Amino acid sequence: MTHQDQTDVPGPLPNAASDKDLPLLDDIRLLGRLLGDCVREQEGADIFDIIEDIRQTSIRFYRDDDGAAKRELENFLNALDPEHAVQVVRAFSYFSHLANIAEDQHHIRRTRAHDIAGDAPRAGTIANALEHAGLVGISGAAIRAFFNEALVSPVLTAHPTEVRRKSTMRHEMEVAAQLDNRERGHRTPAELAAIEEQLRRSVLTVWQTNLLRQSKLAVRDEVENGLSYYDFTFLRELPKFYAALEDRLDAHDPDGAGDPISSFLRVGSWIGGDRDGNPFVTAEVLRQTLRMQSSRAFAFYLDELHELGGELSLSSRVVGVSAALMALAEQSPDTSSHRAHEPYRRTISGLYARLAATAVKFGASAPSRHPIGEAAPYDTPAEFSADLDVIRLSLIENGSAALAKGRLRHLCRAVDCFGFHLASLDLRQNSAVHERTIAELFEAVEPGINYSDKSEDERVALLVGELTTARALLRPSWSYSDETAAELAVFDAAADAHALLGARAIPTAIISNTTNVSDLLELAVLLKQVGLVVPEGRSAVNMVPLFETIEDLRNCVTIMDRLLSIPQYRECVDSLGGVQEVMLGYSDSNKDGGFVTSGWELYKAEIGLIELFARHEIKLRLFHGRGGTVGRGGGPSYEAILAQPVGAVQGQIRVTEQGEIISSKYSNPDLGRRNLEAMTAATLEATLLQPEKTAPDERYLETMEQLSAHTFAAYRGLVYETEGFEDYFQASTVISEISSLNIGSRPASRIQSGKIEDLRAIPWVFSWAQCRLMLPGWYGFGSAVEAWSAQNPGDGLAHLRAMYRDWPFFRTQLSNMDMVLAKSSIAIASRYAALVEDEALRVKIFGRIRDEWRASIDALLKISGNEKLLQGNPLLERSIQNRFPYLDPLNHIQVEMLKQYRQNSNDPNVLRGIQLTINGISAGLRNSG
Repeated sequence: MTHQDQTDVPGPLPNAASDKDLPLLDDIRLLGRLLGDCVREQEGADIFDIIEDIRQTSIRFYRDDDGAAKRELENFLNALDPEHAVQVVRAFSYFSHLANIAEDQHHIRRTRAHDIAGDAPRAGTIANALEHAGLVGISGAAIRAFFNEALVSPVLTAHPTEVRRKSTMRHEMEVAAQLDNRERGHRTPAELAAIEEQLRRSVLTVWQTNLLRQSKLAVRDEVENGLSYYDFTFLRELPKFYAALEDRLDAHDPDGAGDPISSFLRVGSWIGGDRDGNPFVTAEVLRQTLRMQSSRAFAFYLDELHELGGELSLSSRVVGVSAALMALAEQSPDTSSHRAHEPYRRTISGLYARLAATAVKFGASAPSRHPIGEAAPYDTPAEFSADLDVIRLSLIENGSAALAKGRLRHLCRAVDCFGFHLASLDLRQNSAVHERTIAELFEAVEPGINYSDKSEDERVALLVGELTTARALLRPSWSYSDETAAELAVFDAAADAHALLGARAIPTAIISNTTNVSDLLELAVLLKQVGLVVPEGRSAVNMVPLFETIEDLRNCVTIMDRLLSIPQYRECVDSLGGVQEVMLGYSDSNKDGGFVTSGWELYKAEIGLIELFARHEIKLRLFHGRGGTVGRGGGPSYEAILAQPVGAVQGQIRVTEQGEIISSKYSNPDLGRRNLEAMTAATLEATLLQPEKTAPDERYLETMEQLSAHTFAAYRGLVYETEGFEDYFQASTVISEISSLNIGSRPASRIQSGKIEDLRAIPWVFSWAQCRLMLPGWYGFGSAVEAWSAQNPGDGLAHLRAMYRDWPFFRTQLSNMDMVLAKSSIAIASRYAALVEDEALRVKIFGRIRDEWRASIDALLKISGNEKLLQGNPLLERSIQNRFPYLDPLNHIQVEMLKQYRQNSNDPNVLRGIQLTINGISAGLRNSG
C-alpha cells in the first residue's frame, strides 16, 4: 500500500476494540484521515510521507516491541532538520488534540447509551446517590434539607497550565459539535457528506491556526478566557442541572414536589483577584474584572429576555393573565399597538428596558439591542427575580404552566445563581505582604512602634485591640509605599464591589502562607479600614487561611484553635453563619514533601480540624487547592471527595479548577454538566451516606505514618539534600523554556533564585511531566515500602494489601500513583538525563530516580495484586498505551531541539519546535501542571 492510500490514521485504540468502542475508532480514523489529507494538500506529499513513515514505524515498534523499528524510528527522527521537525511536531500534536475530542465525544456517547438503555444509575450520578439514600432510609425531606444548606463550589483559577489558545479551543469545539451532529438521528448519505465536509473545513482551520501565543497573556486575557466557560457551559448548563435535579427530587419525594431548592452549586473564581506573587493584579484590574463579569451576566440575561419575548406571544384575548402581570405591562415603555393585547411581551419589553438601564448603572457594557424606551434600573438581582416571578406565576395560574418550565425557568435560576456579579471572586494575597502593609499603617499612627519586630503574642494583642476600637489606621495625608498603597486600593475596590454588587461579589479573602494567628488578624484589621469588618464583631468577608507546606499542615490545628479562641475573631465567624473556611494546599505541600507525605499530612490535618471545630461548635468548610496532575493533588474529583475523612465534607466543599482541567471539564457543555453532577453527587454521598462509616483501623494509621516518614526522607533526600540536584533539574527538563510559552501572567518563580524552594509548584510539575518522569507523583514510595517491609517481616505485605482493600484513602492514593506511573517512561526520561553535561552528576541522580521508579512500580503492583499498571482500569490503560506512539516522537524531537537551542542555535524553528512539542506532549498526556 502506498502512502497515498494510508491517510486512514489509526488513533489511540487497539485493533481489538470492543463493539461499544467501535464508534470511537470510527471517529478517530475519520479525523486522522482528514488531518492526513490536510497535511498532504497544505504541506506537500514529501512532508506527508515523512510524517507517515515516522507514525507507522512508531506504531510498529510499540505494537510488536520491534527493535529494528525502534532503530529505524530513531534514524528518521535524527535526520529531521528543524523545519521538517516543526511540521512533524504539528501533525502529531494536532492528532493528539483531535483524538482527545473523539474520546470526550465517546464518553458522552456511552453516557447517553446507558441512559437510553435504562441501565441502573452509575456511580457519580444524582440518580445513583438518591437511590442509595433511599436504600438506607434517608427521607426526601432530609435530602431537600441537604441541598438547601449545601455549598458546592468549583473555583476557576488562572494557574498557567493550559497551553492551548482560546482560538484553538473554539475550533476544536466546532469539531466536537460536528462529531455529535454526525451520529444524532438517522442521517442521509448527503447529510453525512455535508457534515464530513464541515469537519474537513474545521480541521483545515485548526491546521492553519497557530497553536502558540505570540505574546504573554495579560490578566485581562486570563479573565476573558475564564469567562468563556460561562458562555460554553455555566450560564446555560447550571440552570438545566437544577431543573433536572428538582424534577428528579419531585419524582423521588412526591410529598415535597414543587418545593424549590436553593442554588447551592456556585462557580467561583480567582482570576483577577489572586494577587499572590502576581504584581499585575491591581485594584484597577480587580474593578475591570468585576465589570467584565457583570457585562457577561447582563448580556446573557438580555439575550434570554429577547428570546423569551419572542416565545411568549400570548394574547389576553385568548388566555387570562394575572393582575400583577397586567400592572407590569402597563408600566412598560412598550406602547406599540401591535402588542396592545400581548401583555407578556409588553412586560418583557419593560423588564428588558429596566435591565439595560441596570447594566449601564453597574458599569457593564451597553446591550447589543437597544431597549424600546427608558426605564428605571433595578437596584438588586432580587428585584429582577421578583418581576420574572410575576410572569411565572401568571403563566401557572392561567393554564400555561408548561410555558413556565422552559426558558423562563432557566432564566429565573440563572439570576439566582449568577446575580449581577456572575461569579464570586476571591481575593488572595501572601501573608508577608499583609504584614508589611500593617506594619506601615501602625508606623504612620504610632511612629517607632516597630510592628515587624514584635513577638507573635505582642502582635496578636495589638491586632485584637485594633479590632475593638473605632479608630482608623489610615492617614489620608500619609505617603505610603507603592506596595502598601496598592494593597489599600484593592481593599477599597472590594468595599466598592460590596456596595454596588453585594457581598456575593467578593465573599472571601485568602491568606496564602498562613503560619500564625496574626496572619488572619492582620487581614481582619485591613478589612476594618474599609468597613468590611466592624468593631461590633461583624465581617462581610470570609477570612480564609491557606496552609500549604508540610510544616504548616502540621501546625494548622494549633493555629486555628488559638484563633477561634479569640472572642473578637469568633464574633466575626458567628456573623457569617458560624462557618469558618480553611484552605489546604496540595501543590506546595507536594513539592515540599512529596506525594505520599503531602496526601497523608492533608488527611491528618482534616481529621484534626474536624475534631477541633466540633469542640468549638463551629462548622468547618474545607477548600481544596488541587491542581490538575497527581503531583499537585489532582485525580478524579468524585473519588477524591469520597476518600475524605468522615466529617470533612458536611455538605460544603470548595475545590480549585485549574488550567487544562478547566477546559477538559467545562469547554464541552455535556461534559461540564456531568462533572458538576459528579461533584454534587459525591458531596451528597460523603455527607449523608458516610457519617456512620467507621474510622480506619488504628494499625492502618500507624502504617501510613511510617510510610510517610520513609517517603519524606527519600524525597527530601533527593530534591533538597542532594548536591547538584538543582543543576540536574535545570538541565534535564524544559523548566527554562516553559517561560517562553506565554501561557500565564504570573512569574514562574516567587523569587528569581533558581532554588527549588522558590519555584512555583506548577512549572515544577509541568517540567517533570514533559520529560515523562512525573516524579512528584510517585517518588519515594518504592523505597518507603521496602524500608517498612524490612521493619515488618512476615505478614507485612498482607497488611498493606488489607489497607488497599479496606481504606478508600490509601486505595485512592495508589490509584492516582498507578495512573501517573503508567504515563511515565524511563526510557524517554533517560534521553532528557543525557542533556546533563556533568556525567558524574547525571549518573548519580538519574540512577537514583531509575531505581526508585522501578521500586515504586514493584511495590504498587505487589500491594494491589495486579500484574501490570492500570490492570484495574483497562479503558484508561488502552488510551494511554496507544498514545505512546504519538507521544514518544515528540519527546525525541524535543530533546534534540533542546540540545540545539542550548547550543545557541539561531534558527527560529528550533525554539518554535520546542514550544510546539510542549503543547503536543501536554495534549497527549491530557494534563500538564
